[in-house]
Amino acid sequence: MKTAQIRQKFLDFYASKGHTIEPSTSLIPHNDKTLLFVNAGMVPFKDVFSGVEKRPYTRAVSCQRCVRAGGKHNDLENVGYTARHHTFFEMLGNFSFGDYFKREAIKYAWEFLTIELGLPKEKLWVSVFEEDDEAENIWVNEIGFPKNHISRCGAKDNFWQMGDTGPCGPCSEIFYDHGEDIAGGPPGHADEDGDRYIEIWNLVFTQYDKQEDGYLKPLDAPCVDTGMGLERLAAVLQHKNNNYDTDGFKSLIKAIVELTPKDSNIKQDNASVRVVADHIRSTAFMIVDGVIPSNEGRGYVLRRIIRRAIRHGHTIGINKVFFYRLAPVLALELKDAYPELKKVLAIVEKVLKREEQRFAQTLDQGMGILTEAIVQLKGSEIDGTVVFKLYDTYGFPADLTADVAREHNLTIDMTGFEVEMTKQRDRARQAGDFKTTQQGVAISGATEFVGYEQLENASTVRAIVQEGELVESINTGERAIVVLASSSFYAESGGQVGDAGTLTSTTAVFAVDRTQKQKSGAFEHHGVLSEGVLKVGVVMEAKVDKKARKRIARNHSATHLLHAALRTVLGETVAQKGSLVDSEKLRFDFSHDEMIAKSDLDKIESIVNRKILGNTKVHTDVTDIDSAKKKGAMALFGEKYGDTVRVLTMGKDDFSVELCGGTHVNQLGDIGLFRITSEGGVSAGVRRIEAVTGYDAYQFDNHTQDRLSQIAQMTKSSNAQVVEKVAQLIEHQKTLEKQLASFQKQLASNQGDDLVSQAQQVNGIKLLASVVNGVSGKDLRNIADKLKDKLGSAIIVLAVINGKKVSLVAAVTKDLTDKYQAGKILNYVAQQVGGKGGGRADMAQGGGTNPSKIEEALASVKGLI
Repeated sequence: MKTAQIRQKFLDFYASKGHTIEPSTSLIPHNDKTLLFVNAGMVPFKDVFSGVEKRPYTRAVSCQRCVRAGGKHNDLENVGYTARHHTFFEMLGNFSFGDYFKREAIKYAWEFLTIELGLPKEKLWVSVFEEDDEAENIWVNEIGFPKNHISRCGAKDNFWQMGDTGPCGPCSEIFYDHGEDIAGGPPGHADEDGDRYIEIWNLVFTQYDKQEDGYLKPLDAPCVDTGMGLERLAAVLQHKNNNYDTDGFKSLIKAIVELTPKDSNIKQDNASVRVVADHIRSTAFMIVDGVIPSNEGRGYVLRRIIRRAIRHGHTIGINKVFFYRLAPVLALELKDAYPELKKVLAIVEKVLKREEQRFAQTLDQGMGILTEAIVQLKGSEIDGTVVFKLYDTYGFPADLTADVAREHNLTIDMTGFEVEMTKQRDRARQAGDFKTTQQGVAISGATEFVGYEQLENASTVRAIVQEGELVESINTGERAIVVLASSSFYAESGGQVGDAGTLTSTTAVFAVDRTQKQKSGAFEHHGVLSEGVLKVGVVMEAKVDKKARKRIARNHSATHLLHAALRTVLGETVAQKGSLVDSEKLRFDFSHDEMIAKSDLDKIESIVNRKILGNTKVHTDVTDIDSAKKKGAMALFGEKYGDTVRVLTMGKDDFSVELCGGTHVNQLGDIGLFRITSEGGVSAGVRRIEAVTGYDAYQFDNHTQDRLSQIAQMTKSSNAQVVEKVAQLIEHQKTLEKQLASFQKQLASNQGDDLVSQAQQVNGIKLLASVVNGVSGKDLRNIADKLKDKLGSAIIVLAVINGKKVSLVAAVTKDLTDKYQAGKILNYVAQQVGGKGGGRADMAQGGGTNPSKIEEALASVKGLI
């Protein structure tokens, strides 16, 4: 079975079990600063598991692309040396958010592996947590799995937890036995590290909330999280003991071998060939998801992997620029699963080619030095000074040198390397008036801000910071922070984002994507050197992105007007609690303890737009803090103010008077138009308004008008009549719902009469267990009450099927409740259809998710009685 078939078969199987198929997310985790990359299939669902996020489903299935090449989960060093490690892999997973639990998870896994994929049952082995009797009982008593093929393992291997506290629970892992001719034992045995028994699936049962004192508090809604590596599963189904021998790697490996010299006799099972095949997968998808090579964070991981691939290509004799040529091969291989790679293929090739060209210039020199050091080596460890020289001069990360050393059964002197790194930091600190802090490099002396009056200025480069260290220069493509003596760029402060733009000299172009301010007042221009070489002391022309600055200014000035309008409409108890002003929108948080009425929002928006139409000049005064306070100026954005402050006055009769160091429009008419896009609560007593201005506000209105026109077309009315038409449709719907409810009650009553005849005698007791058609679940209780009256003395179990759900009611007449309880009967039936339920002795309700079992479950009540 091909890899693509396996991927689709998995998704289709769980979709048939009521799971919503979720596409793979980006490799960059959304709102998760704890991870460099998505490293498991459950990562996109973390907020759902923790209850922070609600989704319109309780079951999901996905094939998630993952990277493990940095941070806590790092498989980079093992790639090329093992049969199953990758920097990039695809993880198949099915998830239950408070829906089904152990029983269904185990049954689904067993069905998929043994029936859908046809794996021999005798080839499988299972592990469970040593204290999890429930999971073992399900495997043995319900699945029929042989107990002597189950390993009880400790918490290290079979108990998952997100952290020291919080969600956690036992695991049950499924292994495949590759056969006696391969060394290794089953899980939990002394020789388990061999390759004979390979884990293919991990079923995690999240059922506890671990407290600080270690107590495992049971969760109200236990969850299921599973993970199965697609590459490993493909190897099993294709009868391979190495992931790189599967069809998913075949075309890549063939292309790599064809790039090697014909006389080199490089085979497809060569370790370096496999490294390159793996690395093109991870690097290509990192670039697809917006990562570019750099010297920090995700960009540095990308650079390390690219350079490692190039070095391995060099090892197998590929001495030309080659790595980027593999991207089209990968795009063709995954064109159906991940069409986004083909869409940005040109960008992927460009980034890879540029990075390879830069490193190729120094690769031969660096490898020459390293080879000479190895030849002259007397011991088994490469000296730290050599490792540092390779890093500092030739761009060899220490782990790349360690990789080469490993191939020669050598190690590297990391202690000596760190000593040399410390010396370099000391030299950088002594080069100027700087000191190193935990946050990076602190620079004394403020940058002179000249950006109120001009958007361009010439200034000297005072310092360049790269990876938290001072450097004298940077090269094309490298990311860094540039500090100028003076700057027209506004540095992020008080809610307003920093400016973007360019710094240009006769030999270099530095693209600034954000500007920030240190405590000393020094401005940090963050960005990438797009051209040339940049050195400290060079004079650069600073040019702010004028379009973005104007949009920011419109939004910032509108924020001042919004604040004043809120106080006018809602009262002076309104106080600013937070803000964000960028080129796209403005966001304003303020104190207020209830939702703002639509009529009040309209008034606020109207006031702001009337002030804009007034087109008065914005006055800026620089004065002392006491004079500003006497004028009634409010401190917007929570800034710290010195003795001298800027006071912004806007509107007729000093409508808005604020202390603010931000950038603003010259006249209020420059804002153009103001539209509130949302209003809602942030926390107790704090509300948030988001709004847009200028052309963005026009686009917002235009979009709203388009939607109104679409509704008018659907309702066959005009824009002017659409509200009246929709009101008519809603009223008509209410009438139909009442008629339907009346019909269902009548139908329920008639069915009650028909059902009486279906009652049977069991041990002298009337039993009625039946499926009811054409009614809603909430009607079952009324039907059961009527049947109790008609049957006199009886046990009644009724079910109604709605799609993939079953609603159940059990009723017992009072003369029988001493011996039979409706709650127990209901729960007995519900468990058989994948659900639960309960209630009083005379009446109980519940449901399930497996309608196919309902007839069998109802028939079993006779045996229970």
